[in-house]
Amino acid sequence: MPMQASRYLLATVVYPVTIEGHATPFALIATLVAVFIFSGAAGLIYESIWTRYLGLFVGHSAYAQIIVLVIFLGGMSLGAYLVGRSSHRIRSPLMWYAGIELMVGALALGFHDAFVGVTASAYDTLFPSLSGSTLIVVKWMIASLLILPQSILLGATFPLMSAGVIRLARAEQKPGQLLSLLYFANSLGAAIGVLVAGFVLIQVVGLPGTLLIAGFINVVAACVVGLIARSHDRRSEGDSALAAGESGARGLAIHADSPVWRPLLIVSFGTAVASFVYEIAWIRMLSLVLGSATHSFELMLSAFIFGLALGALWIRSRADRLPDPVRFLGMVQWAMGLLAVATLPLYVASFDWIATVINTVQQNDSGYRAFLLARYVIALLVMLPATFCAGMTLPLITRVLMRSGAGERAIGAVYAVNTLGSIA
Repeated sequence: MPMQASRYLLATVVYPVTIEGHATPFALIATLVAVFIFSGAAGLIYESIWTRYLGLFVGHSAYAQIIVLVIFLGGMSLGAYLVGRSSHRIRSPLMWYAGIELMVGALALGFHDAFVGVTASAYDTLFPSLSGSTLIVVKWMIASLLILPQSILLGATFPLMSAGVIRLARAEQKPGQLLSLLYFANSLGAAIGVLVAGFVLIQVVGLPGTLLIAGFINVVAACVVGLIARSHDRRSEGDSALAAGESGARGLAIHADSPVWRPLLIVSFGTAVASFVYEIAWIRMLSLVLGSATHSFELMLSAFIFGLALGALWIRSRADRLPDPVRFLGMVQWAMGLLAVATLPLYVASFDWIATVINTVQQNDSGYRAFLLARYVIALLVMLPATFCAGMTLPLITRVLMRSGAGERAIGAVYAVNTLGSIA
């Protein structure tokens, strides 16, 4: 977007916060938000590229794609859970975040060579002696080993960044705005990343080059966040860590007895189940309208994630001002289900829309770009209403649990349970 538009976006989503009476520099929070946008883009680039790599190894069937996604999401869930359990004891979450981004980048830079070496060795020495179900199991074990470590690390990034920014902003009592902002930033980056990878990078630099670019993004993100963590006033950082640690300790003591802890985690799980059922159903339905090519899938995936991002952005300025956030969350769940059903007439009408587009656009490069844009708009019209509601739920649930005494542990727990729901 133009520079003026980007400045306006940051000015509207980054709010003034204070540390010991002094205004936190606008550039500090804005930089971390920008880093998280690029981090989200890199994460979806990895998912897209890993699916292509492992498709060469285990096959390109729909079941193979689902299993790759399960490995990716399972690792992310485990990473979020592990960090969520101990984040209140981490003195500098931003420094940990920088270290994890650096490790993800390093693994990405060596992934192509590792993939070629491991798979070639398996075909030469291991597979000739295997057959049937044993061969399939061993293939998936190797595939898991290739992408699971990076997936676990990626899952740890959201809880760490959230904890670090909340401490930096001294927003432990009003975390909803920052959590929504970070969820929006990460989701926006993911929606952009899947399009950039599918439509630009793979054609220009191929699969290995795309991985190198994503790895470079992680390395740069690590350097930027590491410098911010080092330059931040050590005393205020220590005080924030202590306060957050005390809050986390209190959460460990009471969250199990809190009347909202278990129900809201169940809601987080159920929302993810519903969202992914919607996504799979929409993709199969819209494939009849938009086509089943890889680019169509990328358009639909980006539209789905973009809807989540917009929902998080909308709730950002309202999360901490809701008089009864749990009641509002229930209303959002009702709205999500009703809107998903209400878009069925739009889906039926989309067949006529796409026919009109095909008969209207010219058969040249500009016509193809207009065709792609029209398909993206159709996907948004069908998906946006329900995904907009889904995007509000994770920030809302996390905010309620943090305010109920769970502290930073709520960030990792909600994210992990939500990801488990996506796997289911």
